[in-house]
Amino acid sequence: MKVAIGSNNPAKYKAVLEALDQLDILYTWSSHEVDSGVSAQPLSDEETVKGAIQRARSTLDESGADIAIGLEGGVVLDEGSKVMVCNWGALVDRAGREFIAGGARIPLPDYFRVHIEQGVELGDLMEQYCNRDGIRKHEGALGIFTNGAVSRIEMFKHVCLILIGQWQYNMNKKN
Repeated sequence: MKVAIGSNNPAKYKAVLEALDQLDILYTWSSHEVDSGVSAQPLSDEETVKGAIQRARSTLDESGADIAIGLEGGVVLDEGSKVMVCNWGALVDRAGREFIAGGARIPLPDYFRVHIEQGVELGDLMEQYCNRDGIRKHEGALGIFTNGAVSRIEMFKHVCLILIGQWQYNMNKKN
């Protein structure tokens, strides 16, 4: 099976590959840097889902693969003071089927809200907060704020397992 991934971010494509390996799926893969069609920092579940779907659709069109997976990270600003990390994925196939799945969410420190409302991306905030580069390509905010218990790769892998499982179920059902 040919699988295309809608990002060149190592945290995202490693998550897809680990999920495929865990499920013992034989595959070839490619990654494609595609536009999510949403803001650089999605600010809601809806916008984050839209970005994941757009990545998957664009990647399928560009790649010629059997399936494409798009992964998108965002934040949700609640009506109180909390900022929550959100993560969504989408899988699309050549038959036009689309599946979505969401990942873990945790609150971020309160001081992040004002910066996010001013348009600063979470990845940039995390680099400032931790005083190092590349967090979005490795453990992500989730990894930092869970003290390494769950990395961004592991969280996106879980999303990919749900996506692939939904797709397999749909392929195998008798209707």
